[in-house]
Amino acid sequence: MSTHSSTVLLVFFVCLFVLCVCDFQVSKSVKEKVSLPCGYNFSIEELEILRIYWQKDNEMVLSFISGEREVWPKYKNRTLLDITDNFRLMILPLFLSDRGLYTCVVQKKEKGSYVLKHLTSVALFVRADFLVPNIIQLEEPSADIKRIMCLTSGGFPKPRLTWLEDGKELSGINTTISQDPETELYTVSSKLDFNMTHNHSIVCHIAYGDSQVSKNFTWEKPPEAPPDRNHFVTIIIISTLVVLSAIFIAHRCFTRRKKASRRGNNGIYLGPAEASTGQNV
Repeated sequence: MSTHSSTVLLVFFVCLFVLCVCDFQVSKSVKEKVSLPCGYNFSIEELEILRIYWQKDNEMVLSFISGEREVWPKYKNRTLLDITDNFRLMILPLFLSDRGLYTCVVQKKEKGSYVLKHLTSVALFVRADFLVPNIIQLEEPSADIKRIMCLTSGGFPKPRLTWLEDGKELSGINTTISQDPETELYTVSSKLDFNMTHNHSIVCHIAYGDSQVSKNFTWEKPPEAPPDRNHFVTIIIISTLVVLSAIFIAHRCFTRRKKASRRGNNGIYLGPAEASTGQNV
């Protein structure tokens, strides 16, 4: 590391302990362009006696010394210094790893040595936008309970998922948040059970940093099925046949009994034949 770099790093850490705060805060999404202000007013004649350093945390980003610009490897081909706008730093495209505290240090040569003339710190927050959540219907745990799941991924910083209905927060189940160790992007999912006895309008809401995304889910109670006319007609027919069959069987039984009664009356016993003949002698 050069003497210039060592000097500016020392200045940076001293200023961190003294200030303990940043001058600006900027929030952007990955792949966007960011513009970080330095805010040092100067004249063209001063350029030859100025040293401008932009650095992030404990690493160098860019330097401008005696009219010569140098960009460190991590920021090559995507970092610019806008001299016409008071040494504003521009980065395009942004990566998640670009988040952090940026410092613009301006030194000016006076009486043969460089002295600190200006210091500006900018906190850069980088987010990755989550995809619009997907809500899917799962297997119903019981006859009157519906279960759904909300899922989204590809976002940063760490999200918070909530279920809402009519502005009130609902209690989700099995809410999980995981982070990819390489990309640092998050995946979040949660399940929700609700009663199917009435209509629902539910919102799955994900908040991350100063951004948010949500998805609505509407469920309407199915209308009660009207009576099956064919089934009703079938019941009537079967009932009618049963009644007719009962009447027919009763009629047959009655007829048989009546005939049996008549046969019994026609065969009355009058006594032995001899007794009748003796009476006639």
